[in-house]
Amino acid sequence: MMTVWRYALRVGVVLACLSGVQAALAAPAHAAFSTELSGLPAEFTAGGRAETVSAVVSRSDNGGCQKVRWSMLVQVRGLGLDQVRIDRVEETGSFPVQVSTEGGATARLTDRQLDPGTLCRDRTVTAQYRVAFVGDVGEGRVTLAAEAYDVNNRLLARQTATRSVVGERAAPPAPPAPEPTAESTPEPTPEPSLEPTVEAEIPVEEPVESTEPAVAEAGANRPVAQSGGFGMVHAAFLLGGLLLFLGVSLLLRLRHLIRPAAATDAAAEELSPHERWERPVSARRWRPARR
Repeated sequence: MMTVWRYALRVGVVLACLSGVQAALAAPAHAAFSTELSGLPAEFTAGGRAETVSAVVSRSDNGGCQKVRWSMLVQVRGLGLDQVRIDRVEETGSFPVQVSTEGGATARLTDRQLDPGTLCRDRTVTAQYRVAFVGDVGEGRVTLAAEAYDVNNRLLARQTATRSVVGERAAPPAPPAPEPTAESTPEPTPEPSLEPTVEAEIPVEEPVESTEPAVAEAGANRPVAQSGGFGMVHAAFLLGGLLLFLGVSLLLRLRHLIRPAAATDAAAEELSPHERWERPVSARRWRPARR
């Protein structure tokens, strides 16, 4: 009997040691991985633009590189899952996921494929999610939990964040119109009187016939230049014509005097020097001198 208890005690000690070693080995393995959530707003607005949330996993141990599979857990309070829109995206576009619900307020989105990136020491693998809320939301809360798994679906790291979800804020009401002041209040117009008005008779003066002749009246309204008689305009025209006549006469006289002199000079230039000094002989015969 003592032998049985002795063997049982030895087996228990061995199992306890193995459990301690396994826990000691597992703790550093989980401590080597860490996950962070970035891009989260202070609060989500229902009906607003979609927010891009990034989950980043990293490792700090000396282990080899490995692939990662992402899973996003979504929990809502104060709103329904049908009001949540989450899309897993990569640089090439949407990434296929498998959606499963756990009750009416929890959903899980798990990648159907491994992430394109590779997790190594001092290197990270990032998953991006486009998160938006629709419908009439008064005030609610949403909890996002990003989980990174290895190829064997072993949890490497997990990060959780909770944010408020509010509806779109209504535009501030327009300020009330200013009340009309006493100065801007229009005065009431007096109602027209129904009593008949008496029009004053204005005497019309009869035209007085003028005793002056009509010819004098017609000439009185015309300017002096248009009235009869010899005026300044006529005198100016006569003086101008006289001056023009005198100028033309002087020009003709000068031309008449200059033409013979010019002809004589031209004829003299045609003669030779000898002929110029030779005295012309008169054709008349010498007359006898009177005694």
